[in-house]
Amino acid sequence: DFMGGFAVTAGHGIEERLRFFESRNDDYSAIMLKILADRLAEAFAEHLHLRIRKEFWAYAPDENLTKEQILKEEYQGIRPAPGYPACPEHSEKLTLFHLMDVPRQTGISLTESFMMVPAASVSGYYFAHPSSQYFAVGKISRDQAEDYAQRKGISLQKAEKLLNTHLNYSPEK
Repeated sequence: DFMGGFAVTAGHGIEERLRFFESRNDDYSAIMLKILADRLAEAFAEHLHLRIRKEFWAYAPDENLTKEQILKEEYQGIRPAPGYPACPEHSEKLTLFHLMDVPRQTGISLTESFMMVPAASVSGYYFAHPSSQYFAVGKISRDQAEDYAQRKGISLQKAEKLLNTHLNYSPEK
């Protein structure tokens, strides 16, 4: 089977333009630029996934989907991302960024809270298996958080902090 990672951005250089708009109190243009950059980053990730399926890994070389089918994700494989329902824990971006040398290859960096800079960036995983499908991780119980902390080699308190909004219990203070 195939599994890979990706990191793309469409946000390099927009900070200067955003400052210009903000200096003129042009919130509309600033918001529109951010939205456009975000959409372009998502489109780039989607296009790269198409090329993975048809060209690079070529497990679906004859794929010919309509725009509607693509939007409904009727293609083979998925591209989940850390921080989204299938993998809600953002710190996993560290592993992805390390494996692919993302900062050097793309200029994308991570803040200490694992947000990507530039903000108009997308990173995640590619799974090619025909049975792979999106899913959401449910609420996490204490025993699951303990197991996660042990497997990740971190304290339970650190795991609870990383998984905070996904816990089905209140961590001890």
